[in-house]
Amino acid sequence: MSRPNLLLFMPDQLRADAVGAFGNPVVRTPAVDALAADGVRFENAYAQHSVCSQSRISMFTGWYPHTAGHRTLDHLLAPHEPNVFRRLKDSGYHVALTGARGDMMGRGVTKASSDRFGFTTPPDLADVRRWHTSPFEEGSKWYDAFYGGVVDDDLFELDAATTQTAVDWLAAGLPEPWCLLVPLVFPHPPFTVERRWYEPYEGVDVPEPVAPDLDGKPAFHREIRERYGLARLDVEDWAEITRTYYAMVSRVDDQLRRVREAVDGAGAASRTVTFFFTDHGEYLGDFGLIEKWPAGVEDVLVRNPLVIHDPSASSGTASSFAELVDLTATLEEYVEIEPSYSHFGRSLRPLLADPAAGHRDAAFSEGGFLRSEEPLLEAGTGGQYRHKQEIQHDRTELVGKVTAVRTERWCYVHRLYERPELYDRLADRQETTNLAGRPEHAEVERALRDRLLTWMLETSDVIPWQPDPRLDDDLRAAFTGRHG
Repeated sequence: MSRPNLLLFMPDQLRADAVGAFGNPVVRTPAVDALAADGVRFENAYAQHSVCSQSRISMFTGWYPHTAGHRTLDHLLAPHEPNVFRRLKDSGYHVALTGARGDMMGRGVTKASSDRFGFTTPPDLADVRRWHTSPFEEGSKWYDAFYGGVVDDDLFELDAATTQTAVDWLAAGLPEPWCLLVPLVFPHPPFTVERRWYEPYEGVDVPEPVAPDLDGKPAFHREIRERYGLARLDVEDWAEITRTYYAMVSRVDDQLRRVREAVDGAGAASRTVTFFFTDHGEYLGDFGLIEKWPAGVEDVLVRNPLVIHDPSASSGTASSFAELVDLTATLEEYVEIEPSYSHFGRSLRPLLADPAAGHRDAAFSEGGFLRSEEPLLEAGTGGQYRHKQEIQHDRTELVGKVTAVRTERWCYVHRLYERPELYDRLADRQETTNLAGRPEHAEVERALRDRLLTWMLETSDVIPWQPDPRLDDDLRAAFTGRHG
């Protein structure tokens, strides 16, 4: 299949283990499960950051967050920086960016990188406010756990409008080859969903979260629990939040169904490669935590439910490591364009031909900030995020820079201001027992620390492919006396 259509379906804050195809026995995700059955499910795909903007910029540039300093929610892609959508557009693809997720591209970049963007029918702003406004008193346990509960009627908020836009554009006919990005908000908090999606989960037993107060964990775990008052939540409270989250996931799954049916209705299914993935995960009660953290690199935050379906390729499970930076290289190969700048992605297409093939022997993730960067951190939005913002400014060391490397056997986490972490992934997939500092693992720690150092040196920056003149115009004029 030469230069296929590309459907990129991207929910927000979706844990890999909250999808049926990735082993969850409770959640209902028939559309994703069918996509995985027909395509390739990536068992060990990892995002490079646990926060929205940083992760998305990384995956669509092929750069790690530290490579060009895209480490905050406010440092977005600039017009002079590469992104895969602009390269697709320049190569002749019709690029359609549904919705209004303004957390990746800076001023002017969205228009320059797409042929169309926005909505066919904008969201109902009253419904957006209803979804995002907690019905609980500020300071209550539900408010501080980002729980909003169930609403009786359907909401035409951002995701509903985004999905409808994708369906409308497909029905009207997108010029081929096209690239259609469908970025959703769900299941990102607040945990609020319509009753029709919640009812199948009402009273259902769900997995209990990993217990808090584990030795060897970073100090932000305890600080978050104390500031948010999360000890007020009992087992049933966490179960209720999880049920609501699963209902939100099912809503996302149905929106995938609608978009794929629209692709089929347009007669384009056999010419369309579909990518399903997210930007990062969610604590969902694990370690007694909720939401996410910029210095969090736990498996539940960075393991990605990546599925790719190519109608002309194989199906199966790829167990080799993959990174979300690999999306850029994969799209480049499908579009048949050569890289025009240095990035760190590796195409996943060989795994679509043979899911058992090797790809990477490790995956890297990162996050956090320097103490000196405290004035640059997010502030002022308040509301349910007030505790998060206060911790980052009051105790910036708790959101200190961090890098993590995962291999088949080990996960090693190096923190700038706190002790390291080492987990045996084969015996302890949930990463509960920190083995760092034990004499019997000293050599493993040393080898993985060296591996992180090598990775940082290899990816710390990139040299532009277009050289600058050694003399700018003003200096050149100085040689002729025509300056000034």
